[in-house]
Amino acid sequence: MKNPVLIFAGMVLMLFTLTIGVNAQDEEKSSKFTTGADLYSNYVWRGTRFGQGPHLQPTVKYSNGGLTIGIWGSFDLNGYSETDPYISYSMPFGLSLGVTDYYYPGLPLFEISDTAGSHALELNAGYSYKGLTLSANYILNEAGGAASAGGDMYFQAGYGFNAVSLWVGAGNGWHTSDGEFKLCNLGIGTTKTIIVSDNFSIPVTGQVILNPDREQLFLVIGFTF
Repeated sequence: MKNPVLIFAGMVLMLFTLTIGVNAQDEEKSSKFTTGADLYSNYVWRGTRFGQGPHLQPTVKYSNGGLTIGIWGSFDLNGYSETDPYISYSMPFGLSLGVTDYYYPGLPLFEISDTAGSHALELNAGYSYKGLTLSANYILNEAGGAASAGGDMYFQAGYGFNAVSLWVGAGNGWHTSDGEFKLCNLGIGTTKTIIVSDNFSIPVTGQVILNPDREQLFLVIGFTF
């Protein structure tokens, strides 16, 4: 069976080639390539904190209809770095499907063995309807360098009200302290917008996150640029 890392890399290369070609032929339309960045006080992902202190989290992506191809990253001042290519497709009725490659710079880019692999590939599925959001995620491969065991799962349900959003998440593998399936991410969040000028504003996100598995509580503030 072919390695899923190689399959995913080939898909990304092919889709980038096709989309760049299409975009170059249509210069009069606005660019479908966008970039942005968030600045967060802590990087807490699915109930677990990574790195130390503030994180800069840039994104570069191409969007065309329901298709999005991009790279998201997270970097702190103490040497933590993460660079995650992804592909996703959103359908009009609320379903989305995708693949994410979790890669950590500093590890060999082309190392794909089970024992020392640098890439953990995850299948992602989501559904949204009004304020309700559901997601299911499954790691395809074992990658020792990226610390995935293969078969790692994570599920989350959330609901957004007018002022706040609530969510609950559970998983196993690299999401929990002993690898067993447990609740690991309970949270409440809110957003507001700081008006700087008529043409410029900064969205601000605040989150309180509890990980009952690791018995940890986090307060996270983020700014989007």
